[in-house]
Amino acid sequence: MINYETMEIKTHILRHKTKGAGDLVDITADIHEALEKSLLNEGLINVFVVGSTAAITSFEYESGMIADMQDLYERIAPSDKHYLHNETWNDANGFSHVRAALQGSGMVVPFLEGKLFLGAWQQVVLAEFDTRARDRNIVLTFLGE
Repeated sequence: MINYETMEIKTHILRHKTKGAGDLVDITADIHEALEKSLLNEGLINVFVVGSTAAITSFEYESGMIADMQDLYERIAPSDKHYLHNETWNDANGFSHVRAALQGSGMVVPFLEGKLFLGAWQQVVLAEFDTRARDRNIVLTFLGE
């Protein structure tokens, strides 16, 4: 049970280079490492990607599922569809913004006894939707003791 008098907030920033639209990056090990360095035992981690063309999600990170997710994103927000956003900035990444908005920029992961509380086949994934390679910052905010 968390003692609110001893609760701490710590922030860590992960940096990842992505390859552009369709790049799905397993960041679970990086989050584990940051949790170990935090020296916290129990609490919550908020995982948030900075930017409006990337997202954070969770799924079983294996080649079939990666291909399924890429296919799903293309069917939901096709890259070759006309987007009014493209007219605003002439950057042809309207689909990137739509995909990121639907997926969401963050998630909360609990931890207990210094370990992420995830399912056996559950990983935390950075989803890149932009049309070009990007340097992404993922903010980890730890709340716990």
